Amino acid sequence: MALRALVTRKALRSGFQSEPRILAHSRGLQTFSLPDLPYDYGALEPAISGEIMELHHKKHHQAYITNYNKALEQLHDAIGKGDAAAVVKLQSAIKFNGGGHVNHSIFWKNLTPISQGGGESPHSNLGWAIDMSFGSFDALVQKINTEGAALQGSGWVWLALDKELKKLVVETTVNQDPLVTKGASLVPLLGIDVWEHAYYLQYKNVRPDYLKNIWKVINWKYASEVYEKEST
Repeated sequence: MALRALVTRKALRSGFQSEPRILAHSRGLQTFSLPDLPYDYGALEPAISGEIMELHHKKHHQAYITNYNKALEQLHDAIGKGDAAAVVKLQSAIKFNGGGHVNHSIFWKNLTPISQGGGESPHSNLGWAIDMSFGSFDALVQKINTEGAALQGSGWVWLALDKELKKLVVETTVNQDPLVTKGASLVPLLGIDVWEHAYYLQYKNVRPDYLKNIWKVINWKYASEVYEKEST
């Protein structure tokens, strides 16, 4: 049980601000559940359609959670049996599905309707930090759009605070790898999902158009709050 608890704690820490909900399992284990969105599915239109948001949240994110819980239960059983080979074999499923849960829990908070401040440029300390690290806000947007469009296959593009270097950086991760896999000192401020399921129904295969329009609903207030908390 000690190792199982350690896995759960690490999963929570890797989510940083995602604060995934945990429910009691019938076997006494803890399981993760789908977080509620802080807005309606159609609230981000026209930048992101309500159909995409509903499928993305209720189907894709839920699938990661279901498979994550299943893998953690199997891990618990394998540890109980002393089956080291099974423990090792489960690591890829835990990383992929757990990462999918962590990443999407952050992503939903990175978005907000225009009526609630979506797309408003960051000010104060985060705005100054962006100017210092990238030259200007527009330069940051261009860098993220370029790296997000160039990412081969599926993955994420991130604006992160490197707490060790004390500066902002742009990083990409493949598949559902959480940002922490690129460095323990990296704190996600903003993550953009560039998997096709995040945009294909609306933008088809034109990922750059999706990246251009998502800035209209980016929640910079949330990113600023995380930056203020983590940069002190």
